[in-house]
Amino acid sequence: MSTSSMIRRLHPLVITFAGLACASLASADDMASFATGGYARGLRTMDQMHKIDTDGDGTVSKAEWVAYQEKIWSALDKDKGGTVDEKQFLAPSHEMATFATGGYARGLQTKSMMHKIDTDNDGTVSHDEYIAYQTKLFDMMDKNHAGSLGPQEFLGK
Repeated sequence: MSTSSMIRRLHPLVITFAGLACASLASADDMASFATGGYARGLRTMDQMHKIDTDGDGTVSKAEWVAYQEKIWSALDKDKGGTVDEKQFLAPSHEMATFATGGYARGLQTKSMMHKIDTDNDGTVSHDEYIAYQTKLFDMMDKNHAGSLGPQEFLGK
């Protein structure tokens, strides 16, 4: 059998395997590839879940998640300018310390997390970039697409 006929026979298989490989990469869009390890560890604790679960029902709804992230944004955007530069993003926030765990704040307020959130790479994080990032994170954690995170989903178990 010639090389060209072998290639033609393998061609459909190669395309199939390439498609499967791409599909598995697309589904690997998980916390490990989306956030830093420090952020994930700081977020995925029962203490942090309780801080976000404002109605005390043992789950974090998407509305609770977004409301919490709005509070975080307000603590980051101290001058209320709508964007946060690296200095603001990394500055310790006494306001955030009143409602976030220290592990969460330390995990979030890093250069590497800022760069992950800064999707247009302009050196600042806008309100829209921040909320879009956090919303995507919630959606990734919400494995059963129920619109809320129970302890297993929140903790990543």
